[in-house]
Amino acid sequence: MLLRSATLADGRIVDVRIFGQTITEIGSGLVADLDEETIDLTGKLLLGAFTEAHAHLDKAFLSERISNPTGDLMGAIVAMGTHRHLITHDDTVERAERAVRLMVANGATLIRTHADTTLENQLMSVEALAEVRRRVADICELQIVSLVSWPITGIAGADSRALLRDALDAGTDVVGGCPHLDDDPAAANDTLLGIAAEFGRDVDLHTDETLDPAKLGLEDLATRVVATGFAHRVTASHCVSLGMQSDMRQQEIADKVAAAGIGVIVLPHTNLYLQGRSQQSAMPRALTAVKALRAAGVNVCAGADNLQDPFNPMGRGDPLETAALMVMAAHLLPDDAMHTVTGAPRAALTGADQGIVAGAPAELVALRAGGVREAIAFGPGDRLVIHRGRIVSGAPGG
Repeated sequence: MLLRSATLADGRIVDVRIFGQTITEIGSGLVADLDEETIDLTGKLLLGAFTEAHAHLDKAFLSERISNPTGDLMGAIVAMGTHRHLITHDDTVERAERAVRLMVANGATLIRTHADTTLENQLMSVEALAEVRRRVADICELQIVSLVSWPITGIAGADSRALLRDALDAGTDVVGGCPHLDDDPAAANDTLLGIAAEFGRDVDLHTDETLDPAKLGLEDLATRVVATGFAHRVTASHCVSLGMQSDMRQQEIADKVAAAGIGVIVLPHTNLYLQGRSQQSAMPRALTAVKALRAAGVNVCAGADNLQDPFNPMGRGDPLETAALMVMAAHLLPDDAMHTVTGAPRAALTGADQGIVAGAPAELVALRAGGVREAIAFGPGDRLVIHRGRIVSGAPGG
């Protein structure tokens, strides 16, 4: 495949050649081979494909069925628990697959989803999302995180630990959990890292999803990762309470996170919706300390989290919507915001962010825009999406 006259994020207009699953050549005036499909991208911005770094596909599109009258985090958790009996395996597969195909059409070819792995839900979400992963394997990479319930520690957590091991045996890719909700958050960090090491898996934890400045498990997580020499990738999602610390504490903890190599996933949609409702005076934005983390060299990513469910009734399954919120709510410049939904999360989730260069995987999205800011602002449709060197969404002439 030869992509002609594509505009890159830095403003260069280039031709891009793809062979198999790889970008093999970038230049000007490249000559097409006789058997090469040629696509004219004049007037279109070519980017590395988007990544949805943090989704909950098993809950997607439940807003009409399950309401959250209080609008806060515990209200959403209670609503899901109360209505769990209304959710079936087949229903979960249908909703999750619909969400994945929407995200792919919007340009995401790498999606990480958390799957409720609770004593009430058992492996239903895990098995349903594994079926979705099988169905969409030709259009995107879908990673599944076992989102184990709490407590995970002590005698009371024995069943949850056993269920987590069952989920990993059943094919989930990543160990997840919510240490800040455990009776002993530090022990929860230790337990989850230990099980991940046992199975040789990455870790992605819901960390400090609270405005309570006293709950600060991120620092403990960073310290443990370094002390244990944990050998796999670690991401911490939310990290809201870090934003409630003083500037000095933010920088101190950010330095530890950077030293541990932990990626941080900011989730502006859901945190803006759920957090801060009880603080009507000087209401916090409920985002983590993005500025301090980036200054320390932490890989800061962004995701959409929930999609039209009790945790967030909004969302379009579009990483450009996430990037726009990172501009407006997290005060990032457009180029930096775009990186939080392209290269940064791809590096955090796979260890590789090669961009659009010769030798890189052909994971690309093209859309009609003159530049990055314009793309984020307008969120143009009719996107051409390429996964593993193949067009998986959009028409070449669209």
